[in-house]
Amino acid sequence: MKILLVRLREIGDVVFTTPAVRALRSRFPGARLAYLVEPAAAPVVADNPHIDEMITAPRSRGIGGLAADLALGRRLRADRYDLAIDFHGGPRASLLTWLSGAPRRIGYDVSGRAWMYTERVARPRELRRRHSVENQWDLLTPLGIAPPERSADAVEMHVDAAVVASVGERLARAGVVSGDKLIVVHVSAGNPFRRWPLDHFVAVARALLARDPHRRVIVTSGPSERDAAARVVEASGALACGEFSLAELRALVDRAALYIGGDSGPLHIAATSRVPIVGLFGPTLPERSAPWRDPRLPVASIDAGSLPCRPCDQRVCAPGDFRCLTRIAPEVVVAAAERILSSEALYDGS
Repeated sequence: MKILLVRLREIGDVVFTTPAVRALRSRFPGARLAYLVEPAAAPVVADNPHIDEMITAPRSRGIGGLAADLALGRRLRADRYDLAIDFHGGPRASLLTWLSGAPRRIGYDVSGRAWMYTERVARPRELRRRHSVENQWDLLTPLGIAPPERSADAVEMHVDAAVVASVGERLARAGVVSGDKLIVVHVSAGNPFRRWPLDHFVAVARALLARDPHRRVIVTSGPSERDAAARVVEASGALACGEFSLAELRALVDRAALYIGGDSGPLHIAATSRVPIVGLFGPTLPERSAPWRDPRLPVASIDAGSLPCRPCDQRVCAPGDFRCLTRIAPEVVVAAAERILSSEALYDGS
């Protein structure tokens, strides 16, 4: 049996499919699983042991992009998949799923595209207080797979040993020694609706460093926030370790005592490890996108509370001041971090 999985676009959403990938491998142990993903999120599943083949679909606009997708569709059809599951549901993902020609195609019952699937699963349009892992897992229901449980169906990301060694060498060159407590602070986000103010990050880093001389704060960011990360490092006394790829970030958090960051891809990369997490949620709801992992692993999800404009579709900030993020005070984040760092009951995996 050959199964094609499709999940385009965001890093976090691809992370959220990994429990379903593992469940499919368990349900169909002899199947050949292929995963179609865009390049930015490819590292999430590149070393996944449950996947036999990863296929990347670069995004291109215009006639050239359509021609590339049609060529990819012909390749998928030639591979003769028996089953295709579209975890995304967007126009491009549904088209590629249909072009695969798989006789059984499972997707969401989305207006205008539902005809591309042979089996359709309901997906309400409103932003529900239900986790994205569960929303995507709904597509496994026609296959007789039971609903997920956090303790048994956590997200996962595997990293090559060479990457782990490389990150270890970088930390050593930065002066990190045995006994240091690493705190990873990620200042980047994919859009301004999820970007906490820069001076708040500086305040948090300073406060955490002042409390314990054995702590080392490492500031990470996406390429678009390189300058912002440098300013946080300079203003707070954090370590400058350069940029980290997604695979390197995953290896880095394995060495950390704590991860702090907003609701973006790196937060969910961190969730695939055992590192304690403080997540900052603005327009999104923790019920929908908080780290999906074993409940015994420490997680603090911080938000500004109930606001009439929250959650939103992240296209226009109605009040104009991004209050869902700016009202999260650094002191609240520091307090949550200190509670986790001082806990004597951190889950040890036993």
